[in-house]
Amino acid sequence: MNSLGTDGGGTAYNTVSGDAVIVGPVLMAQHIEGLRLPERAPDAPPSQGPPPSRVFVNRTKELAGLRDAAVALAGEPEPGILLVVGVGGVGKTQLIAQSVRRELKQIFPDGQLYVDLEDLRRDGVVDLAAVLGRFLRALGVSRDYVPAGLAECTALFRSVAAGKRLLVMVDNVQHAPEARALVPPSGLLVVIGRRVLPSLLMDGAVLIGVDPLDEAAGTELVRRWHADADERTAADVVRLCAGHPLALRAAVEWLAARPHLTLDDVVRDLAAADRYGTGGGPDTGGDGGREARAAAMGASGGPGESGDGVGEAVDAVLDSVLAEVSEHTRQLYDLLGALPGTTATTDLLRAAGAVRVDEALGELVSSRLAVLVESPDRPRRCRLHDVARAHARLRARASTGDGRRPVLRLVVGFYRDAAAHADALVLGDRFRIQPPPDRALAELSVKEPLFVDRSAVLDWLDAERVNLEHVIRTAAEQEWYEDVWRLCESLWSLYHSRKHLADCVATGALGIEAARHEARPDVEVRMRNQVARAAYELGDLDHAEAELAAATELLGLVADPRLSGVVWETRGLLALARDRADEARELFERALEANRAVPDPHGVVVQSYNVGQALVAGGRWDEALDVLDAAAGVARATGDDPMLPRIELVRARALDGRGELDRAVAAAVAAADGAAELRQLAKFDQALALLASLAGRAEEETLRAAYEEKLRTLRQAMGLRPPAAAD
Repeated sequence: MNSLGTDGGGTAYNTVSGDAVIVGPVLMAQHIEGLRLPERAPDAPPSQGPPPSRVFVNRTKELAGLRDAAVALAGEPEPGILLVVGVGGVGKTQLIAQSVRRELKQIFPDGQLYVDLEDLRRDGVVDLAAVLGRFLRALGVSRDYVPAGLAECTALFRSVAAGKRLLVMVDNVQHAPEARALVPPSGLLVVIGRRVLPSLLMDGAVLIGVDPLDEAAGTELVRRWHADADERTAADVVRLCAGHPLALRAAVEWLAARPHLTLDDVVRDLAAADRYGTGGGPDTGGDGGREARAAAMGASGGPGESGDGVGEAVDAVLDSVLAEVSEHTRQLYDLLGALPGTTATTDLLRAAGAVRVDEALGELVSSRLAVLVESPDRPRRCRLHDVARAHARLRARASTGDGRRPVLRLVVGFYRDAAAHADALVLGDRFRIQPPPDRALAELSVKEPLFVDRSAVLDWLDAERVNLEHVIRTAAEQEWYEDVWRLCESLWSLYHSRKHLADCVATGALGIEAARHEARPDVEVRMRNQVARAAYELGDLDHAEAELAAATELLGLVADPRLSGVVWETRGLLALARDRADEARELFERALEANRAVPDPHGVVVQSYNVGQALVAGGRWDEALDVLDAAAGVARATGDDPMLPRIELVRARALDGRGELDRAVAAAVAAADGAAELRQLAKFDQALALLASLAGRAEEETLRAAYEEKLRTLRQAMGLRPPAAAD
């Protein structure tokens, strides 16, 4: 082995004693002894899902059916499926919550996972990779180890969940493939929806129907909420609400806030609303609103789809309740119906023009028309109950004039500026085409900033991800093209950091169209490159090639050399992925020159690193080390510390290729320590794997086994099963 001093990159390593120099095995042994791995998160089984209500009546038959089916399916070697079906708001989710508390939690003790697909649905499609990513994180898998693609997420979910008796609850399922993708390898999948899915029944799913409450059960529920109600009047309320629990709750909550009124007043108001025939008052467009209701509700499986009058009765209750609430509460309800997306924060609602937001939101939540939504970030989020949301959107659609457009203008402006500030906090002073945001970050919130650091920013972006996509589509529909591409450019910080790459491809298509409408070739190049990078990371190299070919044709129309640089870089990555090392090196060198021309120090470091990777792939070790040493020098001089572990990893491979095992070990140790300090867990993983490989080639079997054990411990701490031992 070769002696070890400084490694040519300016990094000095410790000595054992006196002038003795640490050689590979000694350095490895000392490194293992002092190596600190991330602590493993507490191994507590997830317990997700809405909490059970303390007031719950009847449903004896349904609960017994759930219990019996779950017990029978739990005894089977294959995972079971329960299909729970009923009209919107009839109490399906609450039925499951009650069953979990009473029996299912004990039958499936390894955890309960829950997702409401309505919160993640856009244009009728659900990002199932994102759902599986949520499940993986709930099962203890570090975000750094959650893959981007659906196939990879599915495989990892099945691996992590193997042997666990899991209960997976999926709400608002519209199509059988949505459910099939989320079946656990063992345990039970509970599918909650508004219509029977015959193909799931053919798969062996057990059907549990949930009907509106009958008169006796509904009367009992009303009298539990309103103890002074006589049985006849309570029965009239049940009849007018068609036994619908959400409607009953809204009616009685409305009464509870008005102690000077009686249940007879509720009956009188509901009977009056019912005379409109459609369940709507004058504000909803009268009889002429029937077709609008079918469009707003029927397409999404909303009230009225069964033609049994339940939807009309629910509308009657909601209209009656809204007719009596305060003006600012009614305005907030209508605003929530007009907003793109699924959830809203109080800051967004204020930005959209709502007044007395906390008071109005409290009234909607207390009446169960709105619910609070859990999210990983700090701001509280709310949304209308899905039945109320269909009703509110119907009201927004039936309103006269173009009153929604100014509201949308405010919403799009809020998200455009917030996303720009988020991008700046995540990716710093990177190259951007768009101008600075119109408003300072402090102007976007009332009580406290939307986010304060990089981690909080990414959590906020993740929580707003579906809303942001709806906002981009809304801006495109309204032909606000500059807002479209500015949002797309800012969201690269989310898409790349959290690997929502399919979203990047989908919204990027709108960004490309917006650039073309504005005759902005510079923006089109940027948008096409972002889509190409996402497609490349998803493994769709042909799509990436097509986008880059179109972008390359536009480079003669743009002045900023950095745009050429990003295109050459992505083309170089594609060439490297196709094992064309020389072509990749030439492309990365062109990108490097483009960044030097600006100059952009970070771009110079990144492209030098890429050139080094291409040279290593082509076996040109000496040239690679020269380029990488220079890149490390620039990174240290400019404080670009996150790039150093990546550079050291490639240097270690180049040194190993040149046969300098000791220096390769030193570089790999530096990469491991730097990645651990910066919590670059994927790079830390790669460095430990490389050190194990280097120890094996040095025939240091004890050290190899020690590094493999560290690697297993790291992956276990990150929620993965231990990797198979190397041969």
